[in-house]
Amino acid sequence: MVEARTAATEDSVDIVARLKLRMIEHALPLWSGEGWDSTSGGFVDRLDRDGRADRLAPRRVFVQARQIYCFAKAAQMGWYPQGREIALKGLDHLLTKAKAPDGRPGFVHMLTPDGAVLDPLRDSYDHAFVLFALATVYTLDRDAQVRAEIDALLSFLDAHLRSPHGGVLEGLPASLPRRQNPQMHLFEAMIAVFDATHEAVFQNRAGDFFALFLANLYDKQKHVLGEYFEDDWSKIEPVSVEPGHQAEWIWLLKGFERITGCPTGRPRAELLGSALRYRDAATGCLVDEGDTEGNIRRHTRRLWPQSEMAKAWIAQAEAGEAGAADEARAALARLERHYLSHPVPGGWYDQFDRDGNSLVATIPASSFYHVLCAVAEAEQVLG
Repeated sequence: MVEARTAATEDSVDIVARLKLRMIEHALPLWSGEGWDSTSGGFVDRLDRDGRADRLAPRRVFVQARQIYCFAKAAQMGWYPQGREIALKGLDHLLTKAKAPDGRPGFVHMLTPDGAVLDPLRDSYDHAFVLFALATVYTLDRDAQVRAEIDALLSFLDAHLRSPHGGVLEGLPASLPRRQNPQMHLFEAMIAVFDATHEAVFQNRAGDFFALFLANLYDKQKHVLGEYFEDDWSKIEPVSVEPGHQAEWIWLLKGFERITGCPTGRPRAELLGSALRYRDAATGCLVDEGDTEGNIRRHTRRLWPQSEMAKAWIAQAEAGEAGAADEARAALARLERHYLSHPVPGGWYDQFDRDGNSLVATIPASSFYHVLCAVAEAEQVLG
């Protein structure tokens, strides 16, 4: 046991530098090369197990936005100077193909590989990531056209997706159940837009989602975040708990505290204590789903909750919590060991069963956002 603990400690010592190098030397070149469709434009949705682009897979709009974020963020961090050009190329494709191609406002949900509309749904989750991508691109040049796109998207949200019960509807057309997930990512996007513009209106917009979190999404007695709700935000029983989202909110709450000064230490600590109940005994990784009593419902474990757990600990380290920096490095080491050590350099495994068998044969582009964001946060806070 002592030897295992020592090995794990050694594994995590240089983890931030190793992961940064992995992003720069492998992930960013892979997803800007094989991950970009040079014929039809746009980012591919996934690679096969050998790292070749699946050019026949539909293109989810939120994935296009996430990839734009990744390259803009890499350029902003000074990791990948060519990331700016790639992000702008991706944004141009997104605006040309996905924004109101059918004459109705908003972004469509899914495109065919050649850029035609596959699903015209206006999905709130997608719009959150488009806004997040626009905010990150705006930090690079403060381009007036990008700012105009931010304002146009916000006007669309206000006019078409705002719910009378708080937050946003699932999309157009509206559907049930309500999910906390789009609300969470719009909270993230509003924090990002404030960081890009420093305009108080975005503090207020973020504050609306923080208020929704406190009033409806978060169970203050059981210290868990619900996933699915009725139209008026009443709970749908039995309540589903996704530990990865609990971890993600910890990081976001710290971001909200940073831009507003509003204290969030208590819910962050409560969410962290709850999230840690849902861990796989063999690996220490977060599982995919539990119940409100701390029991595991699904023993599968995806990649993204592990990056969010690392970001949660990074947020606590930034807040000065004792031991949080070491926990953050250990979480990043688990991410590297179990998910990023893929035969394709710059690729990853997406999900395992409880016995450690890989459940997803492809390498989904959607995971890049989670990994790169965690590594960027780690470098900024942990050094």
